[in-house]
Amino acid sequence: MNPLLRFCSSSIGRKWIVALTGLGLFGFVIGHLVGNLQVFLGSPEPINRYGAFLQGLGELLWAIRFGLLAMVVLHIIFTIKLRLESRAARPEKYAVTQYRAASKPARWMALSGLMVLSFIIFHLLHFTAQTVDPSFRELHDAQGRHDIYRMIILGFSNLYASGFYILAVGLLALHLNHGIASMFQTLGLNSAKVRPLWEKGGPALSWLIFLGYASIPVAVMTGILK
Repeated sequence: MNPLLRFCSSSIGRKWIVALTGLGLFGFVIGHLVGNLQVFLGSPEPINRYGAFLQGLGELLWAIRFGLLAMVVLHIIFTIKLRLESRAARPEKYAVTQYRAASKPARWMALSGLMVLSFIIFHLLHFTAQTVDPSFRELHDAQGRHDIYRMIILGFSNLYASGFYILAVGLLALHLNHGIASMFQTLGLNSAKVRPLWEKGGPALSWLIFLGYASIPVAVMTGILK
């Protein structure tokens, strides 16, 4: 068998694929948050300049998008495969005991992952493809750049869109809460010295990410951002 196929067919290989794609997506979540928080820098200029920079990447931007899409697909497929294998190997008599022993984030991994996927699709249609509200395509600032600042204000002025966004990033934080721990364990970073860092730092970082993302629609709805 081809070594790559043998790796993907093994339980360890699948766990590594889930961990590495999760690590890549986690890096994107951090980077995307840093870019979005520029909306708080006092004027539309920083985030509009940032958006123009991304659009200026041209084909590279599309390569990054397709790479992220590939990581999302692989992460979902191999997570589902591992979950099905785990259920098939689990003795029925231990089902109740293991369910009680599992943490809430671990039990909610599948549901939170699917909800986050649904949000990603909506978010892309809303702010990237701009098909939810085509009028966003006509927003330009004084320099002719796409006015991302106004798009964010208008987009999050919709109570339902903001509510869905906040719910989704909350589920993302729940997903990361367990996912960070699983990732470190799979990659072998679970020594006595390192384990306390991700056991305590993982949940703290997850909820900081939630606060960062949720702060934007909250700021729009409360009038902080106008």
